[in-house]
Amino acid sequence: MDKIIIEGGHNLKGVVRISGSKNAALPVLFSTLLTDDKCLIANVPDLKDIDATLELLEFFGKKVKRVKDTIEISGKIASVIAPYELIKRMRASFLVSGPLLARFKKARVALPGGCAIGVRPVDIHLEGFSKLGADVKVEKGYVVMDSRNLKPAYLHLRFPSVGATENMMMTASLIDGRTVIHNVAHEPEIVDLADFLSKLGVKIQGAGTDTVTVHGRNKLHGACHRVIPDRIETGTYLIAGAISGGNIVVDDCIPEDVKTVISKLICAGFKVKRENNSIHITGGRGNKIKPVNVTTETYPGFPTDLQAQWMALMCIADGRSVVRENIFENRFLHVGELQRFGAKLRIKGDSVIIEGKSKLSSAPVMVSDLRAGAALVLAGLVAEGKTVISRVYHLDRGYEHLEKKLQKLGA
Repeated sequence: MDKIIIEGGHNLKGVVRISGSKNAALPVLFSTLLTDDKCLIANVPDLKDIDATLELLEFFGKKVKRVKDTIEISGKIASVIAPYELIKRMRASFLVSGPLLARFKKARVALPGGCAIGVRPVDIHLEGFSKLGADVKVEKGYVVMDSRNLKPAYLHLRFPSVGATENMMMTASLIDGRTVIHNVAHEPEIVDLADFLSKLGVKIQGAGTDTVTVHGRNKLHGACHRVIPDRIETGTYLIAGAISGGNIVVDDCIPEDVKTVISKLICAGFKVKRENNSIHITGGRGNKIKPVNVTTETYPGFPTDLQAQWMALMCIADGRSVVRENIFENRFLHVGELQRFGAKLRIKGDSVIIEGKSKLSSAPVMVSDLRAGAALVLAGLVAEGKTVISRVYHLDRGYEHLEKKLQKLGA
């Protein structure tokens, strides 16, 4: 879709079902490169980034069949070169580098693209590959790796990068022996990847803690797997219910994965009730929203992928709040667009100061990246009049059927 038109002022009501996690599905799909056997992956969301991933797998020679939310992947790999034309479409494509190196002891992978969020280098990945025995060079926009003898190792990531953690886990899975990876990411997507790799035949310990131990094998087999629910989509719809003064149930989710967000919503004055796999949120319009500061952190802290959405909510809070971005630089591209709604906020270093008490009015706005786009949609839900949001192809990368789900809730 090219644009979204939102008529503000409607309270969201009803039940919204959360889709499978994009950020969990991508490494799982790339992990199918570790085996020629058939793999069945269920609960995969219908997104542009998933389409790009499947196209990349087919380029490598994999046979891909999709029926609704289940994908069957099988077949041998015919190439170890990942061209720029395919890699540039999303940053997560660089996750092919680990499986290719592990399978064939060499790989040539273009440096990645994706959302324009600051400088997000892959140097932590490359340091890890080197310690596992690979000769790593960067030439003409490609990472070129070669190794006759990959070996298990002790790795210490200087930052708990999610992508680097995933790449090291996948690579170590096909290195016979014990690899220890310290200072890893704790995210639920890491635990989900470990679950899938264990189904392929790898013994993995410690996923979700500071240290992951991978007991690799020379050969892996096929497996069936169901991707976990998307915690960022969960958080986005919780904030949508909050900002619209709605009464919604977010279903088929894992409440524990968004406990920090739930805590902040309760601090802001919303009523939030957790069940086993659903969350009920009420409050908002008609009641004062308390200003609540957030600082983005690695899991289980407040997610950087919900920073923009929280900022939209704080624009109508009853007082000043501060949002500090502690993960990525230059992730405030949405601030100027929120100002077009009449929001009072300003950037100060790594933080945004939000004055609150803003009465938002409709405006033509433009999406700069995936999560910034979600923030503009949330602002449009509460803004007076019709808001036109352009360049919404970014939203198609990370939110399955966003407009249909919102319409079902009464938007």
